[in-house]
Amino acid sequence: MKQTRGLRWGLAAAAMAPAWAWAADTDWTAAPHRWQLNMGQGATSTARIAYESHMIVFGICVAIGIIVFGAMAYAMFKFRKSKGAVAAQFTHNTKAEIVWTTIPVLILIGLAWPATHNLIRMYDTRNAEMTVKVTGYQWMWKYEYLGEGVEYTSRLARRSDDLRQSGGIIRADQDPNYLLEVDHPLVLPVGTKVRFVVTADDVIHAWWVPALGWKQDAIPGIVNEAWASVDQPGIYRGQCAELCGKDHGFMPVVVKAVPKEQFAQWLAAEKAKNAPPAPAAEPAAAPAPTQPEQPAATAATTPAPAPTPAG
Repeated sequence: MKQTRGLRWGLAAAAMAPAWAWAADTDWTAAPHRWQLNMGQGATSTARIAYESHMIVFGICVAIGIIVFGAMAYAMFKFRKSKGAVAAQFTHNTKAEIVWTTIPVLILIGLAWPATHNLIRMYDTRNAEMTVKVTGYQWMWKYEYLGEGVEYTSRLARRSDDLRQSGGIIRADQDPNYLLEVDHPLVLPVGTKVRFVVTADDVIHAWWVPALGWKQDAIPGIVNEAWASVDQPGIYRGQCAELCGKDHGFMPVVVKAVPKEQFAQWLAAEKAKNAPPAPAAEPAAAPAPTQPEQPAATAATTPAPAPTPAG
């Protein structure tokens, strides 16, 4: 029994390890953390838009809940049967129906107007300073910095892959970022509006980093767009959010945001790495063989003919 209980706790710890690791290397506002009860504020302006919209709706819902359940509790206590209350007998009240129809309509209009405005802002990819193409594969991601000549694939890190295939119980100290680490993260400059074009090569995937504030489907034959501008340097983790096959759970997303100067250095190094090798220099041509000098021709002197004697 104790062994079974220990096994259960071990499995639970292994299951929670990715969530603990997720919160370990980023600010609590940008990543999920233990016992979190609300959505995070994220690390981009788009994430803040979503968070602020959520808090407005949440506040309205709380207010409505307090009014409705408060009125219900008051009526149940004030007009309880034990006090001899007699229910009013009526079937229709035009004024009441106008009130409880008008108020929800006004609330919905008040929510729809800013929500539509924010949604348009979140999908406005104009004036982007750079474009990254994200392509989903089973089971990895490919990143292309359009116009820069830099592209690479991003897979589950070897350490996590080895541990998941070991068949044992994974402890948090064995890999702090178990199943959430990759071999090549997506590197982005902070304070830069980055346009993402997202697609897939085989099946439907979904590229999702909670700190960026959005999730975008990667669909074969279709290109979806989004944008982000990361505010603070850091490492932000996500995962594929669309069931895409047997290894769906093993294609994490890691975004590394760095200062602009550091990004420029990294991009230059990647360009040099991906540049085609320079053609080998051709060997110098051998000098043409020189012809031996011919001796100068001497003019042959022919003796003058003897004068013919006069007859």
